Amino acid sequence: MFKKFSNDEVSSQNQVKASVQRKIRQSIADEYPGLEPVLDDFLPKKSPLIVVKCQNHLNLVVVNNVPLFFNIRDGPYMPTLRLLHQYPDIMKKLQVDRGAIKFVLAGANIMCPGLTSAGGALDEEVDAETPVAIMAEGKQHALAIGFTKMSAKDIKSINKGIGVDNMHYLNDGLWKMERLD
Repeated sequence: MFKKFSNDEVSSQNQVKASVQRKIRQSIADEYPGLEPVLDDFLPKKSPLIVVKCQNHLNLVVVNNVPLFFNIRDGPYMPTLRLLHQYPDIMKKLQVDRGAIKFVLAGANIMCPGLTSAGGALDEEVDAETPVAIMAEGKQHALAIGFTKMSAKDIKSINKGIGVDNMHYLNDGLWKMERLD
């Protein structure tokens, strides 16, 4: 998704009204209950919230020129990896084995066998169409953010095909864009 992402992909930037800002804050708080106590730290009520519209129906939520969340069409808001590294416990986690790391870092989707093999780990409570953090075997921080195509139980039982769509990974265009100028 963000493989070749740059400032050229930005269509428009709009500072949103207070009512829209409250709605975005509320949907983020609903999606990530672990963020509620620290939400004011990075989404302050008084500072302007800017929604950046990009190509392919992509929206970025930006505060102080720093992208914090993104969503596609009207889907759930997903944090950027920089934010996830600051607050690592806000999302459910799936772990891939060592063999999958280089492919995930190249932008490949996460296949079921990479999650179910010896080095992989599944959170049984993950449903289909849920944003998840993709962890790597033996590593501390998340290497990608994905959107599950099937539930963890289905991933375990079917064990074939794509289990998680890779939305944002380390060293992609959004990761390299620390600030939106």
